[in-house]
Amino acid sequence: MKPVVLLIGKLPNVIGNVAEQLDHLPIQWLGAHDQPEVVRQLETEPRIECVIMGAGLDDQIRGDLIGIIAALRPDVCIHLKDRASGPEGLVPFVERVVQMEVLARSRSTAMAG
Repeated sequence: MKPVVLLIGKLPNVIGNVAEQLDHLPIQWLGAHDQPEVVRQLETEPRIECVIMGAGLDDQIRGDLIGIIAALRPDVCIHLKDRASGPEGLVPFVERVVQMEVLARSRSTAMAG
């Protein structure tokens, strides 16, 4: 079963583009672009292993979402993309996080089992 990653971004199509560009990774991508969608995803998908948030959201919204995610799912790591790398930095950032955080953990768990 593929690990699940929740991508949170300002625009729904940003999330779709990221998942499309990274479809070579063995990941099930979920997307959310507002607070109700984030809550719905967290409450309905128990297999989410990490959350990656883009830099396009305003700081107040990002802060609120961090609080919600931490309260609903204290078992997942939350990764925030920097703003300096711009929108073109989102795909490389997501790929680095997934390779180092999710897939490395999956590989070590598979080797241990």
